[in-house]
Amino acid sequence: MTSELDIFVGNTTLIDEDVYRLWLDGYSVSDAVALRVRSGILEQTGATAAVLQSDTMDHYRTFHMLERLLHAPPKLLHQLIFQIPPSRQALLIERYYAFDEAFVREVLGKKLSKGTKKDLDDISTKTGITLKSCRRQFDNFKRVFKVVEEMRGSLVDNIQQHFLLSDRLARDYAAIVFFANNRFETGKKKLQYLSFGDFAFCAELMIQNWTLGAVGEAPTDPDSQVDDMDMDLDKEFLQDLKELKVLVADKDLLDLHKSLVCTALRGKLGVFSEMEANFKNLSRGLVNVAAKLTHNKDVRDLFVDLVEKFVEPCRSDHWPLNDVRLFLNQYSASVHSLDGFRHQGLWDRYMGTLRGCLLRLYHD
Repeated sequence: MTSELDIFVGNTTLIDEDVYRLWLDGYSVSDAVALRVRSGILEQTGATAAVLQSDTMDHYRTFHMLERLLHAPPKLLHQLIFQIPPSRQALLIERYYAFDEAFVREVLGKKLSKGTKKDLDDISTKTGITLKSCRRQFDNFKRVFKVVEEMRGSLVDNIQQHFLLSDRLARDYAAIVFFANNRFETGKKKLQYLSFGDFAFCAELMIQNWTLGAVGEAPTDPDSQVDDMDMDLDKEFLQDLKELKVLVADKDLLDLHKSLVCTALRGKLGVFSEMEANFKNLSRGLVNVAAKLTHNKDVRDLFVDLVEKFVEPCRSDHWPLNDVRLFLNQYSASVHSLDGFRHQGLWDRYMGTLRGCLLRLYHD
């Protein structure tokens, strides 16, 4: 009796998304097999445990060989060893560079150095993320930082060009790089209520408005080494912010500013009496934050200061978010009616960003 056997030969590299996720999450082959068995795959496919073990090991070998290409994603696109459709290539890259919210909150703003890497054991224990996954995510942050730190131009564009990430993920990495470069404090207890998304939102505003790249300023010195225009805060802008002190140092200006804001908001705020009583303290807090940004330590403590000087006082008086929005809008706009104030452009550049950040930081 003769048997007919149909044979199909192909060279497309098969990628099992579920196994890829297990590999990315740092599970060993044996743990991955156990999790696959628990998912009911043997019953669904009719495969044996031995076949499942072999299949998992085969996928892990493939992912291990692909990993060196994933470190420089354009190489994955141009190599000829693995025949992977473009959509699958994009999936491999995007998921390899994806990160856990719990992990990024532990390292955000810290120096991406060996010292921080030594803390990964503790972070793994605290977050429940495997140590292997923590290392992958940390190394990805560090790799992206190293590649783009000396580049000119848009931080997001540079990340997308060299790592082929989606726009959203590239923006998240831009925030991580920006925070690591400027060492913003994010780990204090009073900041724990803030998510990575909150900080990333603020990072995007600062990159757009407070860096050299924000105003398209190229270094006048041809020998200047200032190439990372989207990564560094504009030092001249930070120095100029000291000029805003006049808004609280000049009693007449402070009183007039308060009068303008109160007149505009009377009958519109549920917390009007609290705002009126606390106006000068709030204004001093916001202006003094600006005036101190010439010092690196005060730059690092920016979010701590914003929470202490504005968010906490408003929260203690039970300001609704909409009242905070109305106040900040009027507080910012009223300065344009102060005849004795000569730094309107500087004020707008500062408060435009700060207003957006404060509204994001304020959780009523």
